[in-house]
Amino acid sequence: MDDDPYIQRSLSFVLRKERFDVEVASNGEEALNKVRELKPKIIMLDLMMPKLNGFATCRAIKSDSGAKGSYIIILTAKGQEVDKETGMRAGANEFMTKPFSPREIVAKVRSILDTFA
Repeated sequence: MDDDPYIQRSLSFVLRKERFDVEVASNGEEALNKVRELKPKIIMLDLMMPKLNGFATCRAIKSDSGAKGSYIIILTAKGQEVDKETGMRAGANEFMTKPFSPREIVAKVRSILDTFA
């Protein structure tokens, strides 16, 4: 879930091409509503989203009893150590900085889904 339409489209395209189900949201509130409704196994969050930033969205997901088992990857341009620490304290499982390789994302998703199997 990223507010940048280019990143949304490119990530969605790559993941759908690999036959993963993908939902997108353009802001934190929309993301949180979709997570509550769909209960995805993996959630990718940007930190800088409108309405509800990635840290707050992550905390809300992890406190929601129906969604707290989701694996959260923060994908962000904010690569400062303090951002990573804050993201991990908010409940993220991983922190990846932009730019990232689509191949790396696909491999990461496969690896995570293998742990759910």
